[in-house]
Amino acid sequence: MRLAPRQNAVTVTLPATCPPATALAFLHNNRNWLAGRLRRVQNAFSFTPDSVIPVEGHPHRIVHSPDKRGGAWIENGQIIVCGESAFITRRVIDCLRHHAARVLGAELQAMAKTAGLKPTRLDIRDPTSRWGSCSTTGRIMLSWRLIMAPPEVRHYLIAHELSHLLHMDHSNQFWQQVKRLTPHRQQAEAWLRHHGPTLMRAGQQELPLT
Repeated sequence: MRLAPRQNAVTVTLPATCPPATALAFLHNNRNWLAGRLRRVQNAFSFTPDSVIPVEGHPHRIVHSPDKRGGAWIENGQIIVCGESAFITRRVIDCLRHHAARVLGAELQAMAKTAGLKPTRLDIRDPTSRWGSCSTTGRIMLSWRLIMAPPEVRHYLIAHELSHLLHMDHSNQFWQQVKRLTPHRQQAEAWLRHHGPTLMRAGQQELPLT
């Protein structure tokens, strides 16, 4: 059973021979788990004036300055947003996405250089169910939403994708390579289990609880 925050949906995966009634029973038996996840998602960050969101692990307040020009930028613990209020969320996302490209790009290149690995390209995207990927051509994708995660989480996820340059699976050799690149696997995975749905939902409309 998996909650898809931005689709407002719950997915239950079962074998083809399993009757639908079994899935419904499984959903019913795990309703407390689902309710807890829904409460976390309900508390996702909103990109509205005076909201406080994390950037590189540090709180930043969104400040609306309608008379200024320049879109949105980060300055002294604030995200300054110009123009009409209707465009605040979009401009905050654009600002964070551009900042993520700079920060994640620098962190990726630093780790790759130290490890002697050579990714061919970095793409910053907004996937709905994963934080990153690595293609067989060495092209790495990372979610811009990682800019809201602590440094240890970014470090682990970058190490994870770089390790796929050597092992395109999740074999024991792959995890040994991850271990050589980062000591943060357990901490990062625990953080993502707890906070990942909130990051995936950040800046979206509220998810109704019914």
